[in-house]
Amino acid sequence: MAPTTPRVAVPIDLKKKPNEQKLTLHNRWHPEIPPVAEVKVGELFRVEMVDFTGGAIKDNDSAIDVKTSDLSTVHYLSGPIKVVDEQGIPAKPGDLLAVEICNLGPLPGDEWGYTATFDRENGGGFLTDHFPCATKAIWYFEGIYAYSPHIPGVRFPGLTHPGIIGTAPSMELLKIWNERERELEETGLQSHKLCEVLHTRPLAKLPLTKGCLLGQIQEGTPEWKKIAMEAARTIPGRENGGNCDIKNLSRGSKIYLPVFVDGANLSTGDMHFSQGDGEVTFCGAIEMSGFLDLKCDIIRGGMKEYFTPMGPTPLHVNPIFEIGPVEPRFSEWLVFEGISVDESGRQHYLDATVAYKRAVLNAIDYLSKFGYSKEQVYLLLSCCPCEGRISGIVDSPNAVATLAVPTAIFDQDIRPKSSKVPVGPRLVRKPDVLKCSYEGNLPTTENPGARI
Repeated sequence: MAPTTPRVAVPIDLKKKPNEQKLTLHNRWHPEIPPVAEVKVGELFRVEMVDFTGGAIKDNDSAIDVKTSDLSTVHYLSGPIKVVDEQGIPAKPGDLLAVEICNLGPLPGDEWGYTATFDRENGGGFLTDHFPCATKAIWYFEGIYAYSPHIPGVRFPGLTHPGIIGTAPSMELLKIWNERERELEETGLQSHKLCEVLHTRPLAKLPLTKGCLLGQIQEGTPEWKKIAMEAARTIPGRENGGNCDIKNLSRGSKIYLPVFVDGANLSTGDMHFSQGDGEVTFCGAIEMSGFLDLKCDIIRGGMKEYFTPMGPTPLHVNPIFEIGPVEPRFSEWLVFEGISVDESGRQHYLDATVAYKRAVLNAIDYLSKFGYSKEQVYLLLSCCPCEGRISGIVDSPNAVATLAVPTAIFDQDIRPKSSKVPVGPRLVRKPDVLKCSYEGNLPTTENPGARI
């Protein structure tokens, strides 16, 4: 017999808020957030999800919703989902949960997304010292392709993927997270040599009761208050997977996640139609609502069998990802190099962050010669299927990073030529990205070479 259609384990009603869903969503990691659904190994099931803001960013002609976005509420996740074997025995701590992505896409009737930069005083982005204003570009989908009225002359196939997929931490692991991130937040600027761009962004996002949604645990109860004060934010990727933003985790991919609690308690969200490596604007993929069709398997004792802890406890492990066979095919790329020398000319020692920042800045300045504003290029490089690489990490003093941009996504030839840079007439009449003013007091970094 033909296989049945996937069972919808977690449904979403786009007309309802995250806390009004039939199976209430959550936006924190904690072992005591109860599962909302149960699946068996080998079962094909569907997980639907809202965009990471829960519908706060709208398809309209203003970026004010980005500027005023409440980041204490992100990311809204579907789940947790308890995973059991054929005999009904749940996954156990020390097992591996193998999660196969069989299919995925936008929710029917909601085929649009957005890319944005947050205001520098409200999260910022990788280049927030250069681009402090909140901006937004809307994207519309035509099957596998995306185009934006705010970045005309560009069209590309998306490599759709979930930005977040992970298992629940144990209390022991949660304590490790909170302790090390609190130490970084409290002493990081004194004890670490950080790239200056990071000095103007939060070092860590510690547990916060404001905006906290804990699934079926009712807000305001003693249980909710206890968990909300302990629960980890979903911003960074960690040992449980989480917000890894790996753009290649698309159809056919398989994720091997460590299990820390009974049932694994799988959660997912932050669906992306497309993303560039690094998601440099922070709100930087084409964010959307969507669905995943998944199958799970349990590898008993898999953590000890396959993982070697990189830290002081057996919990210091990281997932393994198996990339699927379905990806856009590009044959020609323009590659921008960056080295660990910042805009002031200061030498950094093998700093891949500075090198990648310079590669992105080089790409932005170059592509802006072809009729685009720098804000347009910044958003584009965050969401188009560009490839970031650490190309050199041993040849002191310079790390070398590269950013490869597929040339086929443009409707004009962007390669260097002996003749003058052509500017397409359609691009000259372009609209720009939606933009708000920056009203903070932090200084903007300038490139002295741009004035030469």
